[in-house]
Amino acid sequence: MYACPRSRDGTLCRSWHFDVGLTGKDWILEQNADVVEIAELRYAKGGLTPVRWVVAVPEDSPIRAVKDLKGKRIATELVGYTKRYLKAKGVSADIEFSWGATEVKPPRLADAIVELTETGSSLRANKLRIVEVMLESTTRLIANKKAWSDPWKRKKMENMAMLLQGALSAEEKVGLKMNAPKENLKEICSLLPSMHAPTISHQTDPAWVSLEVILDEKLSRDLIPRLKRRGASGIVEYPLNKVIP
Repeated sequence: MYACPRSRDGTLCRSWHFDVGLTGKDWILEQNADVVEIAELRYAKGGLTPVRWVVAVPEDSPIRAVKDLKGKRIATELVGYTKRYLKAKGVSADIEFSWGATEVKPPRLADAIVELTETGSSLRANKLRIVEVMLESTTRLIANKKAWSDPWKRKKMENMAMLLQGALSAEEKVGLKMNAPKENLKEICSLLPSMHAPTISHQTDPAWVSLEVILDEKLSRDLIPRLKRRGASGIVEYPLNKVIP
């Protein structure tokens, strides 16, 4: 595997240096990259939610809306998309490429910035406020069109997409298995949220069965004590590597 800067992923696939790659939707739009988007992969450093490109200004700035950026100096890595975005809004501004540490540039080096954020904590630390969310972006598995037209390569890439999406789906889910008395089975099953009906297996003891389900991890903390009170025993929660619907 070859690692390259995120801003070049789309270019390298588009120019056929690589058959397949990972990049953000933001950089596909920035470069107008003519690539195949095979799958959306929703993950980021802070979790499984999209990242945001926002217009931000100093807290005491008179700029309150995008229209107020007319004639102002804006620093950003996302120059091309920002120019097109402002043009569509009828706003003409001086947009400069920022090589990094963009948050520290206002107010002396820029009137506003367009910057990537997940939680907004870095913006707040630099006493900046968000004027507008310009774009939400997630990771995409992409391919160049020549490779995608090859049936053998396409099948491999589709398999890759399935496994990557399965791994991300598993991040927020757990498996739960337990023993349940048959006399309480209906009541216990009514408590179980699952992707489908729970798996029920017979035991050597005819009065008991084994149950197994896949559920959202956030539900298990409250669910396990309720299952125990309904008579379930030997309850085991375990992590998952992949969940393929």
